[in-house]
Amino acid sequence: MSFQDELNELFLTEEQIPTDFKLVEEVNQRAYLSNGEMLPWNGDVHTVLSPICIKTANGLQRKVIGTYPLCDKEEANAALDAAVNAYDNGRGEWPTMSVAQRIERVEKFTHEIIEKKQEVVKLIMWEIGKTFADSTKEFDRTIEYIQATIDALKDLDRQSAGFTIEQGIIAQIRRSPLGVVLCMGPFNYPLNETFTTLIPALIMGNTILFKPPKHGTLLFYPLLAAFKNCFPKGVVNTIYGRGNKIIPGLMESGKINVLTLIGSSKVANELKKMHPKVNRLRAILGLDAKNAAIITAKADLKLAVQETVLGSLSFNGQRCTALKIIFVHRSLADEFLAQLSEAVSKLKFGMPWVNGVALTPLPEPHKPAYLKECLEDAIAKGAKIVNENGGATNESFVFPAIVYPVNAQMKLYTEEQFGPVVPVVPFDDLEETITYLIESTHGQQVSIFSNDEDEIASLIDPLVNQVSRVNINCQCQRGPDVFPFTGRKDSAEGTLSVVDALRSFSIRSLVATKLNDSNKHLLNEIIDSHSSNFLSTKYLF
Repeated sequence: MSFQDELNELFLTEEQIPTDFKLVEEVNQRAYLSNGEMLPWNGDVHTVLSPICIKTANGLQRKVIGTYPLCDKEEANAALDAAVNAYDNGRGEWPTMSVAQRIERVEKFTHEIIEKKQEVVKLIMWEIGKTFADSTKEFDRTIEYIQATIDALKDLDRQSAGFTIEQGIIAQIRRSPLGVVLCMGPFNYPLNETFTTLIPALIMGNTILFKPPKHGTLLFYPLLAAFKNCFPKGVVNTIYGRGNKIIPGLMESGKINVLTLIGSSKVANELKKMHPKVNRLRAILGLDAKNAAIITAKADLKLAVQETVLGSLSFNGQRCTALKIIFVHRSLADEFLAQLSEAVSKLKFGMPWVNGVALTPLPEPHKPAYLKECLEDAIAKGAKIVNENGGATNESFVFPAIVYPVNAQMKLYTEEQFGPVVPVVPFDDLEETITYLIESTHGQQVSIFSNDEDEIASLIDPLVNQVSRVNINCQCQRGPDVFPFTGRKDSAEGTLSVVDALRSFSIRSLVATKLNDSNKHLLNEIIDSHSSNFLSTKYLF
């Protein structure tokens, strides 16, 4: 069978879909969580189309997965009021609850959502085209992240259980919540990356206004009951609808204390400007990235190719940590391109449920056209697609294209393609690669491939001041989750890791008094009576 035949046979009829992976019925969401209630919705809805097309008598058609509410400003404002009231200027039940009690609620929530695993995993696969194996891995990693967050908070609380005495002042220093958090996650890791901000914000005592990503919305529907059952009224509220219609009013209200967004820097900048008191707004942002790989003349070429394939094409290159531009020393360029092309040709493509599949359809409807535009721009300015079948498209599926030689005049040199296109740039002097990273508006990570210790050292020192993570002889990545995850320039604001996230969504607060007999007696009485959740020497195990 020719490649074109394989591409033509990529999508199946409804009857050909394996029974275990079929959606038994559409998920037509007609309720949303606000102020502790699942409120019915009878208004307009958005129809969710899968990136997976179905062969029909009328040609290929994206499968309808279901629908969700298209709420408006009125519903969004009501949800905001619910979150504001639940926080109650820091006097609400949730922000004043003890750490142990909040942990208990989050543990209960975790047990409840585990029961929804198969339902959620299947929806991740159908909504964003992620392989079934990776969808399962995303769910499992999310549970691990929640458990790690609980453990980290216990450690943090144990460290805060004692008193500090300095210069005649005795104080207990703990962390307290910030207020109402507007949480918006990305489509590529809709569950995991959303929860890496939502869970730490929640467990630290903040109240939440949560908008699911545009692609990857329905998968949260099975989890809403767990939010309702496990947390006090108004602590977690969901908002649905067009972001450009409902989010501006929320920001302009000035009632949002923390904005957490994983998305584009352009959107983040616009939202922050809408807040009437920007100095009061804390932002925890994971934004654009154009992570580079630098393959020097002294690199292990086989290893560099292996890591480039993984780094640039895992989940079709739709990761903020993906390698999005490859710099290769000119002396290795021809051999690197030959080996990379061969490796890409061996990648299995198909439907997300196929065992061992690496390349799947893309969830963003406009993405194939945008990638084609990038390829045409590069070709017009002197580059070629060097791998066989590179850029071949069938509806929502695009086969990876390796583009060489890319230069500064091309879109692919600066724009984050966020898809299966691998731009390769030849270089003669390492200073060229350093200059690129200095001039780039992005500053998340970089990968260096070399077996020469002096060469690596000469790159490490300047590059740690351009990006937040330098990877040696391996692809860029987020994990392990205990490592800090952040970026410079337009790539991030704030730091996310299991521990850093707890700090990001809280502030250090202390209770202090002069050290004398009267005050010591007063503090001991409060501690012995357990009348304060903040001022406490309880030790969490």
